[in-house]
Parts: sequence; C-alpha cells; structure tokens
Amino acid sequence: MGRKSLRETRQLEIIKVFYKVAKKEGLENTSIAKIAKVMDINPSLIIHYFQTKEELTYALIDYILDKYLLIYKIGKDNNIPLKQALITVIDDLFSKKWNKLFDDGLFYSCYALAFRDKKVKAMYKGLTDSLRERLTALIDRGKAAQLVEVDDPRRTADLIFALVDGAYFYLSLATDTKAFDEKITEYKAEAFRLLSIRDTIASP
Repeated sequence: MGRKSLRETRQLEIIKVFYKVAKKEGLENTSIAKIAKVMDINPSLIIHYFQTKEELTYALIDYILDKYLLIYKIGKDNNIPLKQALITVIDDLFSKKWNKLFDDGLFYSCYALAFRDKKVKAMYKGLTDSLRERLTALIDRGKAAQLVEVDDPRRTADLIFALVDGAYFYLSLATDTKAFDEKITEYKAEAFRLLSIRDTIASP
C-alpha cells in the first residue's frame, strides 16, 4: 500500500477537527470559519481542500462510517476460529465500543441528513447493506460448519441488526447505566437465540 498523499493527510486533519467541533457545538452550528479558528489557519486553506461545507460534511460522514466498520474487522479475520468469530461479532455489536468509536449525537445528526439528501442516504444505505452482507456471510459459514441453526442467514442477519439499531436508538435516551446494561444483555441474548448459539466462547 502506498503512503497517503499530503492532500489526503491535510484533508483528514481537517475532518478530525470538524468532528471535534461538531461534537461540541452541533453539526448545524459548525462552520468552516469555526474549524479554521480551532486549527489556527485561514478559512481559505480549508476551502482549498473542501470547497463547501456540504462537501466537508460528506467527508465527515465517510469518516464516521469508516469507524462504524471497525466493529466488523473480526468477521474478516480467517485466523480466528469461526465460532469465536461469530460470538465476538455479536458481543461487539451489543457492547459500548460504539461510544469509543464515534459520538452518538453527531452520528444521528449526520443520519438525519439522509432524509433530505440523496447522497447521504446512499452513503448510509451502502453501509447498512455492507454490514448485513458481512454478517450474512459469517452466518452462512457458521451454518455450513453446523455451528449455528438458522433457516435463512440473510433474514437472521437482518433481525440481528433490527435488534441492534432499535436497541441503541431507544437506549441512547436512557440515563440509568444499570438499566442500559441489563437491556443490552437481554437483546444480546436474543441475538444468540436467533443463531441458536450460546453466549460462551468454545472451540468449533
């Protein structure tokens, strides 16, 4: 793999600052001028790389979605036993790793743009389709190896993501950490039930 160009490096620096400012002040309240002030540079330097805030926002969404995909690296590692890979993916999906990867408020602010911006909608749809394909492929492998008992791997993957998406949207409003953890444990157990696999790591 080649090294990143100076342009790509500078763009990433700008995107990361955009992320920090938008996380603090809100996506709608963040401007190129505010980003430039935090970076202590002239706004024209940002415009050199991103001509409009809209273009910069698309780049920010790409950045956030790339972070979202980090949860799924385990599903593509062939050195990990298949059963362990399946269990780890479900554990990760229902863990608090999301909070370490990106800010929920900013994620949902960007997601809201999908309802009025076709490009953003396509970006989020591409992500969700990719995630479901990866999980479907992993479940398919588990079914072939007789590690899971499912009739339709794709439908099972869809149901698991319905659980994940619904759980995090609902629980993002919770203020009680104990209740949050209890509910997540329940939803994770339901995901394992859908796979007919126990919530323990064992050799395949």
